[in-house]
Amino acid sequence: MIWLFSASKLAVMILRLLLYVTGNGDILSQVVSSQADLLAKYGGVAPKMAEEAHSQVIDQVVQDALNQANLTASDLSAVAVTIGPGLSLCLRVGVQKARKLAGSFNLPIIGIHHMEAHALVSRLIEQELQFPFMALLISGGHNLLVLARDLGHYVQLGTTIDDAIGEAYDKTAKWLGLDLRRSGGPAVEELAREGDAESIKFSTPMRQHKDCNFSYAGLKTQVRMAIESGNINAEIPISLASSQERSSRADIAASFQRVAVLHLEERCERAIDWARKIEPSINHLVVSGGVASNQYVRTRLDHIVKKKNLKLVCPPPSLCTDNGVMVAWTGIEHFRVGRFDPSPPAVDPQDFVYDLRPRWPLGEEYAEGRSTARSMKTARVHPSLTSMIQASLQEQ
Repeated sequence: MIWLFSASKLAVMILRLLLYVTGNGDILSQVVSSQADLLAKYGGVAPKMAEEAHSQVIDQVVQDALNQANLTASDLSAVAVTIGPGLSLCLRVGVQKARKLAGSFNLPIIGIHHMEAHALVSRLIEQELQFPFMALLISGGHNLLVLARDLGHYVQLGTTIDDAIGEAYDKTAKWLGLDLRRSGGPAVEELAREGDAESIKFSTPMRQHKDCNFSYAGLKTQVRMAIESGNINAEIPISLASSQERSSRADIAASFQRVAVLHLEERCERAIDWARKIEPSINHLVVSGGVASNQYVRTRLDHIVKKKNLKLVCPPPSLCTDNGVMVAWTGIEHFRVGRFDPSPPAVDPQDFVYDLRPRWPLGEEYAEGRSTARSMKTARVHPSLTSMIQASLQEQ
């Protein structure tokens, strides 16, 4: 049995801290501590507050998960923890706890790439999903199109050059006065069902760029301008808006969602063509990450996949948003092939520098997809997961 620990990505402000899972994928326990109230209070990410909330609950959540699984820490075989990408303040809380537990019981430890975990959780629920496959990973902080050639071997076909789609959903929800306690995506999708998606002619991002990269900053600006020109007061919650104003907000939500997802469709279609140049045998497109729980997104992407004669694989919504299961399964996959670090000391020195990778690419960029965007140039702080694994294999 493998015990796996996951500190959540702060962007969605949901902390799914802990899960126990067996090697065959049976989930023995999962304990969730939500920071939705913080998200609603601050209207978005509040890093220091989230760090404190992580720290306050982490010990109890660990113990609760052990109790639910009817295990003690001595029954465990390994510990896995998210080390990036994400916000350092929250990553540190998880890594410190994971190292303490692993060190106290002489357990190996596995550092997990958050976006790889989003991609691989589909292999837990779809038994026929074998490498190679394509993945579109869409969340609050990242948009990523990758070709998964093998475990730990990814080719980056497209990425976010400024804001991700989840960020655009969250900001749109905030500006429309929607309830943020369950994050912006579900709130916008629900309101959009009441609106006319053709009522506002937002421009589709980056149509002049024939690559697979994503940009939502400009669309956010268009939405904000539409809200300002409509004299919509976000201080008035949607529940108190007049029927006319609710209708106006719904039209904005629907028009935004149509264009936001159209941008995904166009990038995906091109990325599939690129991926088939490298791996003609691909049969699946995995769509995962928090935004993948959006039914409108799934429906639109399913049209693209069928057009390209592929099969769409989406984890259930509970496994699309940040969760312990995805980190658990990714840890198991790497543990099985011997990719883990030895047990850390029971107590780290005071000056110990933790291995945190807030900006950590998943794979190497495909030649045709390279961007000269400044944000992408400055983002690469750590070598990609793929390059690190390939280098270690060459040393063996």
